[in-house]
Amino acid sequence: MLQKMALDTRTHPDSHPGAQGSVVVAVAVGGAAGAAARYGAELLWPTGPTDFPWTLLCINAVACFLMGVLMVSLKLHFPSAPRMVSPLLGTGVLGGFSSFSHYTDDVRQLFDADRPGYAVGNLLLTVVAALAGVTLGAIVAHAVLGSGTGRGVR
Repeated sequence: MLQKMALDTRTHPDSHPGAQGSVVVAVAVGGAAGAAARYGAELLWPTGPTDFPWTLLCINAVACFLMGVLMVSLKLHFPSAPRMVSPLLGTGVLGGFSSFSHYTDDVRQLFDADRPGYAVGNLLLTVVAALAGVTLGAIVAHAVLGSGTGRGVR
């Protein structure tokens, strides 16, 4: 006979009941700053619609690296950081700075421009760069901050 699984009734440490207006504001402010930074980077290093989108690939890889650093730093080394730091910096700034919807649109545009090699290369290379970035960021954060939890900088 099937047994029912007991659901964990405890909430996640990042989850807080009640109004979330301050979280929405933090994400919006951070997202605006991150998107402005991405826009600035794209103005400094523009790529044409049929060129390989190196700028956005680098932006996404850097954002993922910084997300790895941020999450390890906050969760393992600074667990008592203010509650708004993660939504502001992670979801907001880094979410606005990276643009995986723009990346998929670039892939579509490259296919439409009859550049399938660039399209597939961008499709695969961005995923590899993003995964490598977040992994490397987490490793670097552990190396710099130590491996202890909740002890701060060593």
